[in-house]
Amino acid sequence: MYFGRALAAAVIGLCALPALPVPGAGGEAQATAVMCSNPVSGAHWQIMIDYQKSTVDSYPARITLAQISWFDPKDGGYYSIDRQSGDLITALGSSTGGWLRHNHCSLGKPR
Repeated sequence: MYFGRALAAAVIGLCALPALPVPGAGGEAQATAVMCSNPVSGAHWQIMIDYQKSTVDSYPARITLAQISWFDPKDGGYYSIDRQSGDLITALGSSTGGWLRHNHCSLGKPR
């Protein structure tokens, strides 16, 4: 029960963060391919971040100087990438309260 409340509070906190403009967004490439991986299993996948349209894999995203966050309706997951460390946290809900997955994305230099 407590974990479910903590998960809900974390998701609400992500949505409440102010959106800050990203410097140089006008001159950046339209979309950037980013590799992400699960450090435990070694699985890896690619996501597409479009800084001009503020989307990740075509889903609306909040892109700030500190993080990139979005919701994926296919799996019901809330995703957040820390732009300094590349840490990717996924919050997934379930009937038992949900869970968090920790992965990593190689963003390169912060934009």
